[in-house]
Amino acid sequence: MCWQKRFDNKIPNEDLEQRILEIRRENKDFGYRRIYGKSRNQGLIVNKKRVQRIVQKLGIQVTSFTRKSRKYSSYKGKVGKVGKVASNRIHRRFDTHIPHQKITTDTSEFKYYDIDDKGRMIIKKLYLDPFMDMCNREIVNYGVSQRPSAENIMNALNEAIKITSDCKYRRTFHSDQGGLTR
Repeated sequence: MCWQKRFDNKIPNEDLEQRILEIRRENKDFGYRRIYGKSRNQGLIVNKKRVQRIVQKLGIQVTSFTRKSRKYSSYKGKVGKVGKVASNRIHRRFDTHIPHQKITTDTSEFKYYDIDDKGRMIIKKLYLDPFMDMCNREIVNYGVSQRPSAENIMNALNEAIKITSDCKYRRTFHSDQGGLTR
């Protein structure tokens, strides 16, 4: 009969759920970590895992800042009539003993923090387009920009072509073709 007494107990997380919902109403972009911090600042002693469980139970997780929503990919789908896909001449044979014969490139995204006019910390992104010689893994040339653009890639490519023009053999510039297709 001991278990029947539990029916009279109130729900232990009911007050906490209401406070979490109140914090979430005020701050639409707060996930469980920020809700936890705000509740601690308000003097509520609660475990972070408990806040996470309640946020999941209430179904108020933030979906706009997930890793999947922010990941950079230069792939634009099938090339179709716009351009053609270059044939793969390297076939994963990246090593060479001849300088400037095989040059590879790929665009990489880097995040950094900056302070805006109002003193708030904001996340910014930079895109790096390095051209690497596969003989000695030296960076021949690179381009940096605040947005992924074909113009930045082509400027860095044209400069890399000039720098590697001393090679006596056929040069191969290899990319994943995400941004270099034309």
